[in-house]
Amino acid sequence: MRIGHGYDVHQLVAGRKLILGGVEIPHHLGLLGHSDADVVTHALMDALLGAAALGDIGQHFPDRDPAYAGASSMALLGKVMELLGQAGWRVENADMTILAQRPKLKDHIPQMRQNYSRVMGISVTAVSVKATTEEGLGFTGTEQGMAAHAVVLLEALPL
Repeated sequence: MRIGHGYDVHQLVAGRKLILGGVEIPHHLGLLGHSDADVVTHALMDALLGAAALGDIGQHFPDRDPAYAGASSMALLGKVMELLGQAGWRVENADMTILAQRPKLKDHIPQMRQNYSRVMGISVTAVSVKATTEEGLGFTGTEQGMAAHAVVLLEALPL
């Protein structure tokens, strides 16, 4: 078994959709990035790749590559899952924390969990997504951006 940790951050800007965990969330600001800037999924992908010692998302999906402009992070997660399978790993569980002052995310979390369960091929009971504010402190608290942490446990596939 191996564990991995991922972290990502994106700036909040006008004129972009807010996509978190593959869910489009109504909000007047969205996350700036080369792809859909799904900060939670980016943290998850880095945790998965790190646990398997397969690099990071910048190595696999560089933000200078036009092929990934506007890409769905959930589709990229699917590619990460293919890499994990080829390397002999499967996901045992995943736990994500979103740091955002607004909008409130609790009503969207069940769909995020379902999305991750489907793409990772694991039970929804093995997927945790939580959201917290930083009490108005720092760049997330002042709504300049959002951040996310992810922790995963991988298990070697049977030989």
